Amino acid sequence: MIELIGKVYSFLWGDLILIPLPGGGNLGLSLLVLLLIPTGIYFTVRTRFLPIRLFPDMVRSTVEKRSGRKGGALSSLQTLIVSTATRVGMGNLVGVVAAISVGGAGSVFWMWVTALIGSSTAFIEATLAQIYKESDPLYGGYRGGPAYYIHSFMTTKVGDAKRRYTIPAVLFAASGLICWCGISQVIGNSVTSAFENAFRIPPLYTISFVVILAAFIVLRKDTTVKVLDVLVPIMAGCYFLMTVILILMNLDKIPGVFERIFAEAFGLKQAAAGGFAGVLMNGVKRGLFSNEAGSGSAPCAAAAAETDHPAKIGLVQALGVFVDTIVICSCTAMIMLLVPESVTEGLVGMDLLQTAMSHYMGSAGVVFIALILWLFSFSTFIGILFYARGNVAYLFGDSWASQTGYKILALVMLFIGGIATYTFVWDLGDVGVGLMTVFNIAFLYPLAGQALGALKEYEESKRQSL
Repeated sequence: MIELIGKVYSFLWGDLILIPLPGGGNLGLSLLVLLLIPTGIYFTVRTRFLPIRLFPDMVRSTVEKRSGRKGGALSSLQTLIVSTATRVGMGNLVGVVAAISVGGAGSVFWMWVTALIGSSTAFIEATLAQIYKESDPLYGGYRGGPAYYIHSFMTTKVGDAKRRYTIPAVLFAASGLICWCGISQVIGNSVTSAFENAFRIPPLYTISFVVILAAFIVLRKDTTVKVLDVLVPIMAGCYFLMTVILILMNLDKIPGVFERIFAEAFGLKQAAAGGFAGVLMNGVKRGLFSNEAGSGSAPCAAAAAETDHPAKIGLVQALGVFVDTIVICSCTAMIMLLVPESVTEGLVGMDLLQTAMSHYMGSAGVVFIALILWLFSFSTFIGILFYARGNVAYLFGDSWASQTGYKILALVMLFIGGIATYTFVWDLGDVGVGLMTVFNIAFLYPLAGQALGALKEYEESKRQSL
């Protein structure tokens, strides 16, 4: 089983195609990069560069208030908060650090580019989730996501609307549940490691506290979104504010940082591990899987919203990609790149980030990073269990037993991750998100016409109201 998982992991994430580059070296392209980058470009063109053209609409749709919402339904802002809880997670710290460690400062530029095209993909999948959402008899409000629009597409194709399951929808839903269990373990390990380094607290104590606190939140019916409503703005706001303060303290260095980012982005200065190829691919990979565009996760939150037009929720989720990569990931990049290169030379991973923060704040910097990592990781765990609701319901029906059973399984995985240094379930998590992406992208193309039609209708109604 472990060997099979390893082979699937290599197929999804490994270099499927190697393109020779002038002067030696190769540009490796994984299957997921080959799927997501062309998809993002395609939908960016089809939506007529929506992330730039309709950015004001994204903001307006997010803050729009609606009265008389159905009980349990989320507002536009709440769907952004839930999806941001999972997007703004370890990828914004560990992922950005890894990208810069391997690909240099130029990786940041390619993360920005990836976010711009990923916003269009996020719009398509979130709008489809709204179009195909259904009432949620357990939690109230609505549920949906790729499993539901894939199911509807397949039943229409075979002419059997009463069919309970379709294979692609089952595979997507199962991949999601597998992925989120794997992520739970990674979260547990990251939090305990950070607290052990910062406070010398044994992992068993840390993870026991985290699991008890998480159980208190996720095992109650109406607590998850309420906690995220408070937690996400605080953690993202604090991190952003700290970065702004550091930038203001080092304002004279900003032009040099941007010069370095753009110079290394195109291989004008050789970055660690492979020049242009390393810079490009590390930026693209980290950008894609930090903002989650195309993986099918965020639509599970998008479907839970109540709105007067599905395109508005698509616009909200497009903004979520911007917030994740252009804002939060850039915060991490600035924290590291404003430090003199001599201070961080030779450092990689979290040592790089912690050393950078120590340069500014001394030992308090290590504590700050540990606390921020805990908040980011904890919100991710709560968010993925919100995502899981619709997938569990699709596979096992409307049953509190199945909903609670999956939550307990995720809590067990969280605990195991906190006390174990490595298990193959981590790779299983990466396989899960890879398979989710493959299944989701495969059905976005034939279904995209409905999302594009909704966008056209939204813009037409907006013109008529002027």
